[in-house]
Amino acid sequence: MDRVADGAAIGRRALLAGALGTNLAVPALAAQDDASVEAIVATHPEPAPAGRWAISILARVGDAMEVGEGPDGARRIVPIVGGSFQARSLRGIVLPGGADRQRLRGDGIRELDALYELRGDDGTLLTVHNQVMIDNMVPPGQPRYARSVVRIAAPQGPHGWLNRRIFVGTLTSLRPARPLVLIRVYEM
Repeated sequence: MDRVADGAAIGRRALLAGALGTNLAVPALAAQDDASVEAIVATHPEPAPAGRWAISILARVGDAMEVGEGPDGARRIVPIVGGSFQARSLRGIVLPGGADRQRLRGDGIRELDALYELRGDDGTLLTVHNQVMIDNMVPPGQPRYARSVVRIAAPQGPHGWLNRRIFVGTLTSLRPARPLVLIRVYEM
């Protein structure tokens, strides 16, 4: 016999029977929930998320520094050395000193984790954290998949709205012709 907190005894058979009963009920509850998802979605329409352009960043990058092979793939760091940006209500420069940490996974996916600052013409400093997934294994004639989740930190004031939105982005490398990367950012 096993005991519970209030001192009542629970036999193993009762415990197993209770567990079995719970396991039998779960598929029925899941089926009921699956059926209700369609009904609830149908009665609560909402438009699919659509992005609105927020900012374009043209980042100048330096030579990659190979960090080496790690347990989760090959790693390298690409310095961000300058550039410019244009937003809906602000324009300015990309400050040197940022970096893009990259990892090449075993399945061929490249993950980028970039952190850098922008300075607007009005003196505003923005911090950009851009996490990108790149998949070059696409059908012939199709552009590579390069999508990101972008977080922008801004001071309170006219650009404070950037702290309260979700952003997604695309990434286009202009290398090897030019040491530039174009990042297009959209407010969701």
